[in-house]
Amino acid sequence: MDVSTSRFGTVEVDADRILTFPSGLLGFSNYQRYALLQPNSEGVFLWLQCIECPDLAFVVTDPSLFVTGYEVPIRRDQMDALDLKSLDDAQVLVIVNRYAQHLTGNLQGPLVINVETCFGRQLVLADQRWTTRYKLLDLGASAAQAASA
Repeated sequence: MDVSTSRFGTVEVDADRILTFPSGLLGFSNYQRYALLQPNSEGVFLWLQCIECPDLAFVVTDPSLFVTGYEVPIRRDQMDALDLKSLDDAQVLVIVNRYAQHLTGNLQGPLVINVETCFGRQLVLADQRWTTRYKLLDLGASAAQAASA
């Protein structure tokens, strides 16, 4: 399946790997279908590209690569909504933003994806240890300038 993007042009995505978020993402409830793009095979950051809107994409990452002890408590009803039989079938990602001299992750709003069915949901955690701007990585002055270019 060809997917139009404003960042990468047209990219080919395997149709059975399209992620569906039935409720959309927070602030983007009208858009339910996304693809994970990995421009650099060795990178830890991915693009969550909206299928329905070429201009809508989020940088995401696996929070366990940056945060020790981060766990997403998922209730049985949330597992059922995702048809998750086991947490082993779940992939957790967080949306990444640049804030001042840091890359931050929204640890309060993780994305939980059933890797078998490709259905996902953005959860909202009440745990005050995690914020919407949890510092993942410091950017040096030169890296910060390059990131803003």
